[in-house]
Amino acid sequence: MKKLLNTLYVTSENSYLGLDGENIVVYDEQKEVGRLPLHNLEGIVSFGYRGTSPALMGACAERNISLCYLTPQGKFLARVTGKVKGNVVLREQQYRSCKDEVIGLEIAKNCISGKVYNARWVLERAIRDHGMQIDVDCVKNASLQLKSSLELIQNAESKDQLRGYEGEAASIYFGVFNELILQQKKDFAFQGRNKRPPLDNVNAMLSFVYTMLTNQIAAALEVVGLDPYVGYLHTDRPGRVSLALDLIEEFRAVYADRFVLSLINKKIVNKKNFTRKENGAVLMDDDLRRKLLTEWQNKKKEIITHPFLKEKIEWGMVPYVQAMLLARYLRGDLDGYPVFLWK
Repeated sequence: MKKLLNTLYVTSENSYLGLDGENIVVYDEQKEVGRLPLHNLEGIVSFGYRGTSPALMGACAERNISLCYLTPQGKFLARVTGKVKGNVVLREQQYRSCKDEVIGLEIAKNCISGKVYNARWVLERAIRDHGMQIDVDCVKNASLQLKSSLELIQNAESKDQLRGYEGEAASIYFGVFNELILQQKKDFAFQGRNKRPPLDNVNAMLSFVYTMLTNQIAAALEVVGLDPYVGYLHTDRPGRVSLALDLIEEFRAVYADRFVLSLINKKIVNKKNFTRKENGAVLMDDDLRRKLLTEWQNKKKEIITHPFLKEKIEWGMVPYVQAMLLARYLRGDLDGYPVFLWK
């Protein structure tokens, strides 16, 4: 269990949540593993199937403490709330801000700045750690171009202009992505980002991982009471989680891309699990999907220090923190949305 920004996250899938007086008690195999006063909490998020006592559910409803349930993999299941307190107001502010060109552009610029900043960090880290195995001059040149892009992004005067800068930066980054593949280069050659359908083994994995991460972020937005379907940079479209697609930008390179690179470079995956269709589409088999899901769950448990909170948390908690920070900004508790800038 971990408390972040007045929300308690219970990540063990075997945990059962009960009530003892004014305290929430977390049990694992009928053994108490933690307790916390309810008056300190605004929300409880449980990643498990064992459930919650009716007494605790009633206490949370009475105190307007949001109680959210997700699968161990992070898929949103349900939210239990008492009297409507803040979610309606928060969503009204979200919808209003999406229609405000100034606020919407500012949030969009923050997300894209985070994307380019973190992409540049990934390249700089490769230069530092693998300088003998990569074309340093090529990668360094791309890094410097991304640095220049950051200034352009901050000075963008419209969302269309911002999308143009984002596309150019993505092209620069993926133009040297193949340099970051240090092992199995023949089987995992990368010549550019492609999707719908992916045309090589690397793109097939990237698309799969991006989908998992998007679902994780959408669940985080649901947890804090934001509408994942109403975004700032990505336009509204029926069935598209536009706000989740906005927030994923800051995580792509540092979270998802590095995860895929590690699977290749550590030889956790190999070419045997991929097939190419007649139309050129590359598909992963079920064994590889299961392996990626297992490795993704392990990745989510890695501990990092959040750059804004300065607290040690699991990677899997980062989308929930960012969703809470965005909600706090929209409520007026923060002066700006603190994008995730990994160092």
